Formats: sequence, structure tokens, C-alpha cells
Amino acid sequence: MVRPHLITAACDGACSGNPGPGGWSYLLRFDDGRVEERGGFSENTTNNRMEMQAALALLKRIAREPRQTGFTIRTDSKYLVYGFSQWLKGWKQRGWKKSDGQPVLNRDLWEALDQARLPGVELTHVKGHSGDPDNERVDAIAVAFRDGKQPVLRSGSHPSTSHQPDAGDPVDPAPAPPPLQRLLTRLETADRLAAGGYELTVTELAQLVEMPSMELSKRRQLWTWRDWQVLPCPDGRWRLQRKVRDA
Repeated sequence: MVRPHLITAACDGACSGNPGPGGWSYLLRFDDGRVEERGGFSENTTNNRMEMQAALALLKRIAREPRQTGFTIRTDSKYLVYGFSQWLKGWKQRGWKKSDGQPVLNRDLWEALDQARLPGVELTHVKGHSGDPDNERVDAIAVAFRDGKQPVLRSGSHPSTSHQPDAGDPVDPAPAPPPLQRLLTRLETADRLAAGGYELTVTELAQLVEMPSMELSKRRQLWTWRDWQVLPCPDGRWRLQRKVRDA
């Protein structure tokens, strides 16, 4: 049996007061449709440290799993992306000093992240609160942990067998929302994506329509999902367009 591969990941951190109570979260997606979510709480921290803690926990987790080509970690923290991909090398060469001679903040976590670095795994910046479902989801989880709540998390769950929270789902100890509410969240996201003319990767489309990315990657022609036509783009991406209803 072929072992499932990771296709994408997202992570985020949140803090109130900065410094103050904080939370972090990550999300993993596998090519068989499974999703895994984790997170944690820190009593006295900063937003940057929570962003870094999320990425560190995620890197340690994915080191044990096979990954698809092009696997990337999405985060809305430019501090994390630039520090990990650009600034770290210079900091080490200067003895953990910034270009202005000041000590690098959060050195302990930067050293840990550098040790956890994996070949070929990049951090990609995504704009926060821009409609990206996974970014919205990890933000909601991190905020819940920050506020002392216990989020309902997925743990290697498969869409056909378990509850699949969306970014807008509640993350407090209350019972999971009804299926209709989850569906409405996805439909609202689809409407925003269609209206903006956004192009989606296979992975992003799989998240939206809750289908395995392997199945979607075989499609080449226009097809229909609920009230939208899904149109192929020249670069292998997909675009949503609302169906025109008869008068």
C-alpha cells in the first residue's frame, strides 16, 4: 500500500497584548484527503514567537512524512518567511547580530528553526484574512488557544468519515456546527473567489470542494460544482465562474 503524501500545510500564531497570552496552530493536508490540525498555548509570549513556534512544531511533524513535489508551508507572517529564507544566514555570520549591530530577537527559536530545516521545504507568504481557507482556519485555532479555549481539532481525519471544520467554524468547546453551516461557509468563499477572478491550484481547489487532489489532478475539461463552473487555466490552475441561470 502506498503511503499517503503531504500536499500542503499552513501555520499561524496569535497573541493578545504582545507580550501576553498567545496561541499557535498548524494544519496538514494529505493526498488521500486526510487533514491533521494541532496547536498550543503560551501564557506570556509575543505574536512573532507564536508564529515561529507554529512553524517549528510543523517542521518537526512533517519530517516524519513523505511529501509531494512542490510541497510548501503557507504563513501570513513576513517576519517568519524572510527570517527563515533570507535573514538567518547573515545573522549567523555576524554572531547573531542584525545589520545595525543589535542582537537578534528570539534567537532561541531561530536556532531551533534552523536545526529543523528540511531540504526542499519552503515557507510561502499568504496575505492574512484574504479568503485562503487554511490560513483562516489556523488563525481561528491559534486565536482560540490564545483565549484559553479548547478547539475541536481534526486528527488525521478523512472527509468521508469525520467532521471537517472550515475556516469559519467555531473553535470553542461547543458542539460542532450543523453540516449546513459548514457548507454555507464554503459557498461564501466560492462566491468571493469567483467574483475576484482568482485562479486556484489543484490543492486549493481540493480544499474548497472537499475532493482528493489526486482526483482533481486528472481533470482537464470544464466541470460543474454546485452553482459554479470550474474552468481550466493554461498554467494548470482553475477558476470559478457562477453559472448563468435561465430567465
